[in-house]
Amino acid sequence: MNTLQEILATLSHNKLRTILTGLSVSWGIFILIVLLGAGSGLSNGVKHNFNNRATNSVQMWSGNSSLPYKGLKTNRSLTFAEKQIADVSSHLTEPDKETGIIEKQSTVTYKSEYGNYTVRGVNPTYKDIFNLKFEQDNGRFINELDLRDNSKVAVIDKKIEEVLFKDKSALGQYIKVGSVMFQVIGINTQKERFGSPNCFIPFTTAQLIYNPNKKFNSIAMTVQGLKTEAANDTFNNKLKTVMANSLRFDQKDEQALYLYNAQREYIQTMKIFDGITFFVMIVGILTLIAGIVGVSNIMLVSVKERTREIGIRKAIGAKPGTILRSIVAESILITSVFGYLGMVLGVGLIELVNYVLQKFAAQGPSDNDMSVFRDPSVSLTYMGMATLILIIAGIVAGYMPARRAVRIKPIEAMREE
Repeated sequence: MNTLQEILATLSHNKLRTILTGLSVSWGIFILIVLLGAGSGLSNGVKHNFNNRATNSVQMWSGNSSLPYKGLKTNRSLTFAEKQIADVSSHLTEPDKETGIIEKQSTVTYKSEYGNYTVRGVNPTYKDIFNLKFEQDNGRFINELDLRDNSKVAVIDKKIEEVLFKDKSALGQYIKVGSVMFQVIGINTQKERFGSPNCFIPFTTAQLIYNPNKKFNSIAMTVQGLKTEAANDTFNNKLKTVMANSLRFDQKDEQALYLYNAQREYIQTMKIFDGITFFVMIVGILTLIAGIVGVSNIMLVSVKERTREIGIRKAIGAKPGTILRSIVAESILITSVFGYLGMVLGVGLIELVNYVLQKFAAQGPSDNDMSVFRDPSVSLTYMGMATLILIIAGIVAGYMPARRAVRIKPIEAMREE
C-alpha cells in the first residue's frame, strides 16, 4: 500500500505528463485491436461467402471438345452419364459423396401463382455438398426411398415459398413443375447467391421426365484429405485424367471439362488473410512499441527529477530492490491502466461497427447474403497476447530507468540540484 500511495502521489504531481504518456500507450493498443478486428471482419466475410457449399467440394461441367482425339472429330458435345459417376468412385479414393445434377428452367405453379425457376434433379448427397439448411418444421430433403420409387416430391427454396404461397406453409402442398404435379416435402433456407431460386426433385425422377437418354452436364462431390493447394492440384489432374479416359477426349483440351475446386480456392484465400492478419499485427505492435518507448523516456525524466529524493532514501537505508520495484511498478501501472483503456475503446468500436453492419444487413434485400465484411471481432487469444505485451512492456519500460536509479550513489544524488 505504501508503494502504491507513493506511485499515485508521484503521478498526481505530473498529471499532464502522465496523461499524455498514457495516451500514447492507449493509442497503440487501440490501433492493434481495431486492426485485428478489421482483419477478422474481412476474413469472416470471405468465409461466410463459401458457406453456400462445403469448402471441400468439387464440381465439374462437361463442355465441347476442341481437340481431335483418336480419330474423333472436334466440337463434340460431351455429356455425363451414370458411368462417369461410377468411374469417379472406382478410380479415385478422395471423393466422399457424389451426385449428378440435372438442371432445367421450368415454370413452377401453385394455384394462380407461378414463377420461372431452376429445377434440379439431385441425389440426397446434394444437401451436404451444398450445405442446404432445414430449420425446425421445414421438412426434409430428398432421401434414398424417393430415388428408388421415382417419387414426385419436391424441395423448394424459401424464396419460392414466399412468392407462391405468401404467408402460407408450402409443406404438404402440391405444385406443378412444368406439367407434372409434385408434393412439397421440404423448405431450404440456405440463400442462393446467384441465379434464380431452386426447386429440387429426385435425380431418378428427373431422368425419367427430362432425360430419357440418361445424360446430364454436371457432377458435384466432396473430397477428403486434401489440405494443401498442391494436393488439390494433383487431385484436379487425376480427376481430369479419369474423365478424359471415360468421355474420350484429349486431357489437354481446356474446353472439354470445367472444374471448380472450392477447397483449393478456400485454402488460397485463407492464406491471403493469414498474411493480412500477420501484417496488421506487426503494424499494431510497432505502434504499441512507439507508445512504450514514450513511457520509458518519461520514466527516465522522472528518475532524473527524483535523483535527490532517491539519494536521501538510499542514505537512510532504502534497499536498491525497493527502489527498483517502485519505479518498475510505476511503469507497469501506467501501461496497464492506459493500455486497458485503449483495449476497451478498441473492442467498443468493433462492437459498434458490428452492430451497424447487422442493422444494415437486416434492412437489405432478404435474398442477398453476400458479404465482404462480417462479424468483426478479436479472439481471446489475441486479447491475452495484448495483455501479456502490456505487462512485459511495462516491465521493460521501467527497468532501464530503475537500473539507473539504483546505481546512483547517495552522496552524488544529494548533491544533485
